[in-house]
Amino acid sequence: MTAARGQSSRQVLSFAAMSKATDTVKFKAKLSRPAEPKGAAWSFLVLPAEASARLPTRSQVTVDGTLDGHAFQATLEPDGKGSHWLKVEKKLREAAGVSVGDTVALEMAPVAVEPEPKVPPDIRKALSAHPAAKAQWDTLTPVARRDWIQWMTSGKKAETRVKRIATACDQLESGKRRACCFDRSGIYSNAFCAPEAAE
Repeated sequence: MTAARGQSSRQVLSFAAMSKATDTVKFKAKLSRPAEPKGAAWSFLVLPAEASARLPTRSQVTVDGTLDGHAFQATLEPDGKGSHWLKVEKKLREAAGVSVGDTVALEMAPVAVEPEPKVPPDIRKALSAHPAAKAQWDTLTPVARRDWIQWMTSGKKAETRVKRIATACDQLESGKRRACCFDRSGIYSNAFCAPEAAE
């Protein structure tokens, strides 16, 4: 396995251009399979603390990077311990030519502009039922929308999610622009954590 595997000249130029704007974080990490759900096709890795510390936030952050030379863009998730973890889809793992259990080399840097987050169907349905909330939602930045989604979906119980979606609609209708009063890093609330690795 080499760092050049799967890397095209276009990927090299794209990543070089991206890394001019900010410091590139370089590290190695072990690729693991999650214990749950059973038979998951995806894998994951946890960033070393010193690598995560060079990122601009302890909460979600979208990065451009390379995994063993193969370019990708992904949103890192907080691990609740001050670091981040990366979900590696099967397509990326196979394109990079790596396997679960391998130690892989990564380079990454935060994107210049955060992409639009994916809105879960239940949140999209709730917003459609509340035109004033939807109108406010449409004026928000991608980061603000991502924070709202993270707050609404981070409850551990289904009923908590339902209540938070309703509360979010009420708050958006009243003019609020930011989801507040929740720990985006999970350090203090234990709201977020990296997956447990399968043995």
